[in-house]
Amino acid sequence: MPKLQIRKVAVLGAGVMGAQIAAHLTNAGVPTILFDLPAKEGTPNAIVEKAIANLGKLSPAPLASKALAAEITPANYDQHLPLLAGCDLVIEAIAERMDWKRDLYAKIAPHIAPHAVVASNTSGLSINTMADALPDAVRTRFCGVHFFNPPRYMHLAELIPCRHTDRAVLEGLETFLTTTLGKGVIYARDTPNFIGNRIGVFSILATMHHTAQFGLGFDEVDALTGPLVGRPKSATYRTADVVGLDTMAHVIKTMADTLPDDPWHHYFKTPEWLSALIAKGALGQKAGAGIFRKVGKEIQVVDLAKQDYRPSGAEVAPEVAEILKLKNPVEKFARLRACGHRQAQFLWACFRDLFHYSAFHLADIADTARDVDLAIRWGYGWQQGPFETWQAAGWREVAGWIAEDIATGKAMSDAALPAWVSDGRAGVHGPDGSYSPSANAAKPRSTLAVYARQRFPDPVLGERFAPGETVFETDALRLWHDGDGIAVASFKTKMNTVSDGVLEGLQQAIDVAERDFDGLVIWQPREPFSAGADLAGALALLQAGKLAEFEAMVANFQATSQRIKYSLVPVVAAVRGLALGGGCEFQMHAARTVASLESYIGLVEAGVGLLPAGGGLKEIAQRAAAAAGTGGDVFAALKPYFETIAMGKVSGSAIEAKELRLLRDGDVVVFHPHELLYVAKAQARALAESGYRPPLPGRRIAVAGDVGIATFRMMLVNMLEGRFISEHDYEIASRIATVLCGGEVDRGTLVDEDWLLRLEREHFVALAQMPKTQERIAHMLKTGKPLRN
Repeated sequence: MPKLQIRKVAVLGAGVMGAQIAAHLTNAGVPTILFDLPAKEGTPNAIVEKAIANLGKLSPAPLASKALAAEITPANYDQHLPLLAGCDLVIEAIAERMDWKRDLYAKIAPHIAPHAVVASNTSGLSINTMADALPDAVRTRFCGVHFFNPPRYMHLAELIPCRHTDRAVLEGLETFLTTTLGKGVIYARDTPNFIGNRIGVFSILATMHHTAQFGLGFDEVDALTGPLVGRPKSATYRTADVVGLDTMAHVIKTMADTLPDDPWHHYFKTPEWLSALIAKGALGQKAGAGIFRKVGKEIQVVDLAKQDYRPSGAEVAPEVAEILKLKNPVEKFARLRACGHRQAQFLWACFRDLFHYSAFHLADIADTARDVDLAIRWGYGWQQGPFETWQAAGWREVAGWIAEDIATGKAMSDAALPAWVSDGRAGVHGPDGSYSPSANAAKPRSTLAVYARQRFPDPVLGERFAPGETVFETDALRLWHDGDGIAVASFKTKMNTVSDGVLEGLQQAIDVAERDFDGLVIWQPREPFSAGADLAGALALLQAGKLAEFEAMVANFQATSQRIKYSLVPVVAAVRGLALGGGCEFQMHAARTVASLESYIGLVEAGVGLLPAGGGLKEIAQRAAAAAGTGGDVFAALKPYFETIAMGKVSGSAIEAKELRLLRDGDVVVFHPHELLYVAKAQARALAESGYRPPLPGRRIAVAGDVGIATFRMMLVNMLEGRFISEHDYEIASRIATVLCGGEVDRGTLVDEDWLLRLEREHFVALAQMPKTQERIAHMLKTGKPLRN
């Protein structure tokens, strides 16, 4: 089969999932048609049009830019089915009713293009049963694609073939999902709820069972099953509220109806208290109340004994908290099992039954243990999957404890552990791959070509990827390479903040790259790209009265930015996650930025009482002058930048960062975070091969001058008088305006970069010495939140 080319996609069903899948396709630049039933009132496309309009109101935002909503084409089944003939991929995302899905397939079948792939976004219905409703010719191009909610942010996409699916179709779709949509693809077998929800929902059911068994409160359980055990803050019961209690009940019923022979089937039922909440309309977050609710500023939780809500706030017992803080998982699990406190016994029971269930069903639901662990990590946000957790805790000993609890009737089921669990192994993950029951051997990762783009894939326990050859390494920065002529600089500071060591390391890295390499990429192994300057170090200098050293630090920051800009080899910034303050300024000076879609970029110094002084305001003044052109209105080009900086706006995506002009039109947006380094290195290579030279220095910059400053100050006075900003906000914004406009010079005056950099330094140092700025810095360091003073 030739390479799968997807130019246009149709999404069938404009409900919550369908509309958000369409939104993410549009984020990726894929032309998308969104279908639903014709409306009974108003325009025929009213249902879809309402769904598209609603995308801009949802949080977290499904669209990388609200403007993208206009790119989704609305359609209905009565009028527009012929449009399917122009689509290369059709994704069905209607309600989880097999009869409805089969009826829809019969309706669309005559209009599907001969080459088009058809996929169902079902969360657990049988793919083979759906395939039976399609013509023979379509079945080879049909499979399940289960996106997790919300589709933009959840990394997991489960790919489920039917018995007829062509392997080339699957691989083409896997490639599209990986690179174009940024997904982590896991192959699942056609079993109810597939992998993620099969294991994840069982874990929730087991937690509910043991909550009652050990007499714990819902808030107490959430305190135990969140970050303390490597899971999201929403833990168990808050997650149920977010998902929707009615949805949770539906998934549980699906397991009960479709898994009658499961040894744990007795537990596949909605608890009475959950049914009672649903009957009252307390469906969770979407209804304003569920297991938890907010009354004023108080969070309340259901108390089953009182049959009412009470204030939430249960805590983890000190002796249990002490165990959970242990770094060694072997010691941690041994002490959990031995501890007599009911919280510890609860946690051991939850882990034990999760391990038991996962091992018993591995052969049925997945090809390898890696598939299960990655599905749970990517779909549920756990730091480790069940098999990784078990292996880290000591496989053999934990297996013995599980077997002992099964024998004594403590486990939820008396089903025997599979024989492979106790065959002498130390775990299921290792250097050779992950255990596959069907092969009875370890299987390595996929060799599909798309994965060659991932230099450092998301590893499971026991996996190691060659770190590259170190050129030099300090406490703050490592420079390394893979022998391909492109050097990579990675920071080592907390949150990858910019310290003196990072500044010195970057300057040294550029010196080395100019001498020995064709290009340099600034890339971090983990998010964020950089949370900005080292505020703690800066505040220490100020409080110690070392003003000269503080000024020298600022000057060195600017010198490093300029060194990035004027490097003789291209410097490419590979941005992922936060790129704030100095992190944003570094990427602004790079020859090119390659940004992951989920990049949150901003010049946020105003929030700590400062202004950007790493060359960021200088770069903006230059960009505004270039945009205005000779004799143009520089002030008009500056105005949107000024609002962005003075308000400390941070982009909600890399696409929005382009709209804020913090990224350039030529900068590249990458959807898969693990392909970021590959693309950044390719960009550096392309620039080098094209005979790269840095910008010519000494270019003159037309500035808005005193007229621009006065106009900005008029705007600020109105905001001050309306109490929208404080007096210190006015001071900060006024100084930002002064630098952006080139100082108190005539409008249209031509200045150079050094002039603007000097203005940055002067106003930055002046603000830094003000008590209210130092209060803001101290408050940010202490609380992580801005202070309004």
